[in-house]
Amino acid sequence: MSTLTIDKAGPTRKVKYGSMSRDRAWALRWSYFFLVLFAIFFLTPPLYMLITSLKSSAEISAATNPWWVFHPTLSNYVELLTSNQFLRFFWNSSIVAIVVVVITMLISIPAAFALARMKFWGSATLATGVFLTYLIPDSLLFIPLFKMLAVIQDVTGITLLNRWYVLLFIYPTLTVPFCTWIMIGYFASIPKELDEAALIDGASWLQTLTRIFIPVALPGLIAATIFAFTVSWAQFLYPLVFTTSVDQLVLPVGITTTLIKGDVFNWGQIMTGALLGAAPPLIIYAFLMDYYIAGLTAGATKG
Repeated sequence: MSTLTIDKAGPTRKVKYGSMSRDRAWALRWSYFFLVLFAIFFLTPPLYMLITSLKSSAEISAATNPWWVFHPTLSNYVELLTSNQFLRFFWNSSIVAIVVVVITMLISIPAAFALARMKFWGSATLATGVFLTYLIPDSLLFIPLFKMLAVIQDVTGITLLNRWYVLLFIYPTLTVPFCTWIMIGYFASIPKELDEAALIDGASWLQTLTRIFIPVALPGLIAATIFAFTVSWAQFLYPLVFTTSVDQLVLPVGITTTLIKGDVFNWGQIMTGALLGAAPPLIIYAFLMDYYIAGLTAGATKG
């Protein structure tokens, strides 16, 4: 074993480079081992979905190797992309996701700024309460929400149930609390000298928010936006409960309810629809992943 002797006023110290390098090598090996396991575990389902989407119904039913495509075909993609029903699902999901993101940001940004910077009595408790509301499971909330909407519909006569736009009022109950919490952490990480200097120069709180905090906190805003879009795009329970007509369904519910008829599963089109539905979030994450990680990291470690 190679050693290095360093002469000092005190006792001789030996640094064991050989042992250190071996520990580092084993640490790297274990890191790569678990990374490969992680990749296999999470990439196997999308790979299987892609393989199945390229098969015909006859090949899927045949007793052949499920991990190989013997006769690849794009018929499943053609049928879905030319189906008015599937395009309607996609359109409903797109409108709902975009509008919910806008609503969430319009509420979360001012709320987070007020809780992080405009200190008032109970602001810390209120900030914690905002986050705790996100921890309540969806499965416990949809029943009281359904009853509330039913009462509003009976009193006002406005049809809310079985309409896709009802999701515009429901999804923010999931996105606003968490996005507000992310932005609180990010706003709290910004030096206080910036807003103090702005207030001394005569800027209002609104001007401080729009001209200083929003440009500086752009990674946090992107992280919150991605989260809100992902939740509103992929949510399954709420649209399953609040919408029933085929023309009012969004993509996750529409795929499962229209492509599964009784005990007949059209696996080729189901997998194709799932891949097409996963494409928008995947594209967003691919281009904005660095901002997303930066925003979440700042919100988790500062404040």
